[in-house]
Amino acid sequence: MLKKDNWGLGIGLALVLPPLGYLLLWLVLQQFGSKPDGSLMLRDSTMMLLALFSNFIVFRYYMVNLKYDRTGRGILLVTFVYAGVFFYLFL
Repeated sequence: MLKKDNWGLGIGLALVLPPLGYLLLWLVLQQFGSKPDGSLMLRDSTMMLLALFSNFIVFRYYMVNLKYDRTGRGILLVTFVYAGVFFYLFL
């Protein structure tokens, strides 16, 4: 199912992975990365930016290993949209 070369798969993967990455990072920090006062060691903006980098791992896999150009372009498109929204909200 994930070995197709089309824009839709790339867009779908890129839309789903950053929220999952954010959730995973948040859970890890809740367990291991909280300060004595209970607050997290990273700000929300930093966690969002780190979660956005999960797209680059998948992008590299599809572009280098599988040579699926259209799927990579879909991932890159959504990554740029997420980055634009991030910069609009936090800068």
